[in-house]
Amino acid sequence: MSLRLSTRVQRVSLSANAAAKLKTTELRERGIDVLDLTTGEPDFDTPGHIKAAARAAIDRGDTGYTPTAGVPALREAVREKLARENGLDYPLAGIVIANGAKQVIFNAFAATLEPGDEVLVPVPYWPTFPDSVRFNDGEPVILPCPLEQGYRLTPAQLEAAITPHTRWLILNTPGNPSGAVYRHAELEALAAVLRRHPQVWVLLDELYEHIQFAEERSPGLLEVAPDLQERTLLVGGVSKTYAMTGWRIGFGAAPAKLAHAMVVVQSQAASGACSISQAAALAAYRGGLDFLAPQVAAYRQRRDLLLAALAPVAGLEFLVPDGGFFVFLRCAGLLGKRRPDGAVLAREADVLAYFLEHGVSGVAGSAYGLSPYLRLSIATATDSVAEAGTRIAAACAQLTEGAAP
Repeated sequence: MSLRLSTRVQRVSLSANAAAKLKTTELRERGIDVLDLTTGEPDFDTPGHIKAAARAAIDRGDTGYTPTAGVPALREAVREKLARENGLDYPLAGIVIANGAKQVIFNAFAATLEPGDEVLVPVPYWPTFPDSVRFNDGEPVILPCPLEQGYRLTPAQLEAAITPHTRWLILNTPGNPSGAVYRHAELEALAAVLRRHPQVWVLLDELYEHIQFAEERSPGLLEVAPDLQERTLLVGGVSKTYAMTGWRIGFGAAPAKLAHAMVVVQSQAASGACSISQAAALAAYRGGLDFLAPQVAAYRQRRDLLLAALAPVAGLEFLVPDGGFFVFLRCAGLLGKRRPDGAVLAREADVLAYFLEHGVSGVAGSAYGLSPYLRLSIATATDSVAEAGTRIAAACAQLTEGAAP
């Protein structure tokens, strides 16, 4: 008897990031020299005091089930973090801990979407956004935000996209994969539109909030427009700031009614997050950010090294990212050019494969809603990032004019 798959699961696909990472790993295991620029995962270790807190939790025997909403001490620490770092006041009932930020997002859409409900998704996007909407019976409404507008949503776009079916707007800053950061005036202009449409909620993804490269940190939406807090889900976590990707702890801060509904979903999907990881996250939020400045400086240096190598390359265009772990390249200018073996680069995938042959792996921009683009991670060793830029530039120098794509 053949297995019948649900329509729901057929609406979504495996992560392109994971597929690119897997291919890179397979090549390296075969002894092929490949620089891995696929994954947005810090190459720094989790700070020592956080790991010590996890060991202490194990030694205490804190290895049992946890409350679905999260350990109260950690929820309180998140509440304090939001007050201290973001100037936001939440009741404890509005704080939910989950198995990573991805689960926070999924829980929210599972709790709120009905068939036909629309979610506005600016492009480029993190692939989980539209797929999580589709899985939960919603309709992602794609809003292209190309390089020419700095990969940022404009108020006019937002106004034009809102319909009676619009339930959510997703706003991600600093952006993955773009590295774009919304400025104070831009957030205020978007907030003005949202105030005219009180039925629209905001899913505010600020995972990279502390990975910013400008001298002055840009604020989040709720710091600019605190009146929108009553219809906003703020998503955060420990993975990027504290180099804790594998610990799988994210949080949601929301009005209590939504927070409770998200807990109901999680109670049936996964239950409470790992007790040891929550102990580590508690130490993270209560241990300060003194360790972070050198790491952000390293990311900035890597960005600058990569872009310095790529800037002279004809056919590649980019926005200088103001935050996050990535450089998002438009490679349209390479299409139609001929490789040394005579093959023509006709598609984004051909460019990606050509760079891989020269020892650099990245992720196709189509995974993020824009093509022909490539995403390259700077969350790896500085020497590797610099060498990757050199290899890409050398590969492009070998291309010659060919047939039109």
